[in-house]
Amino acid sequence: MIQSVDRAIAILMELQGARRLRLTELALRLSLPNSTVHGIVATLVARGLVEQDASGRYALGPGVLRLSNVYLDSNELRLRSLSWTESLAERSGCAVRVGVPLGDDIVVIHHVFRPDGSHQMREIGIDIPAHGTALGKAVLAFDPLRAEALLDRDDLPKLTGRTVVDGDALAAQLTAVREAGLATAADESILGESEVAAPIFDAHDVAIGAVGVVTTTSQVPTDRGLLDEVRRTAVTISREMGAASWPPRALLERGVSG
Repeated sequence: MIQSVDRAIAILMELQGARRLRLTELALRLSLPNSTVHGIVATLVARGLVEQDASGRYALGPGVLRLSNVYLDSNELRLRSLSWTESLAERSGCAVRVGVPLGDDIVVIHHVFRPDGSHQMREIGIDIPAHGTALGKAVLAFDPLRAEALLDRDDLPKLTGRTVVDGDALAAQLTAVREAGLATAADESILGESEVAAPIFDAHDVAIGAVGVVTTTSQVPTDRGLLDEVRRTAVTISREMGAASWPPRALLERGVSG
């Protein structure tokens, strides 16, 4: 690991979470000398990734937006999901999200609004702890290394009163996801919001993300129609990504599904 690069990334992540910070605040959060942080921040400012306001506080700069737009425009999973997620939203009447894993989180890289014309907020770029969302559980169920690291933690954040943070209970949920090929979450990340999601695989049998629908908990359909629609969309996108089977036979043969 290159130390200077790691520190620059740490600064960007701190600014992402805190919005605007003084140099001394950044240095304190990172446990680094002011002079070290100043040199890195000055470079980031010169490149447009960080900006400084009139009060001397630092914030993310417009260069970050340029990077994010390039990522979205070139991400193969998102591009291959576009038409299929639009179709899923129309058929289900629900909002649709596609997410990819990042550390212990799931980052939403595509979001289709509910087709009812109501006011909705674009959710692209939000990150949600993986254990608290159906998208995350769909990925974790087929990514044993990522799941094991998360299940070993005893400090998983509880997003609502219904977020599952107990390791044994979460492990049981992931087993059920592997058996059904579908993950669900009700009121676990946001009260009143429920999800159904399915994993997306690539040509290397890797669970690279998940696709899911979001609806109000009071309006979750009780029939299997919605579940079948989500599963069918995940299968189709996986085939677009080169997966030979869904779930991949290689995972089943290695015992990942049981």
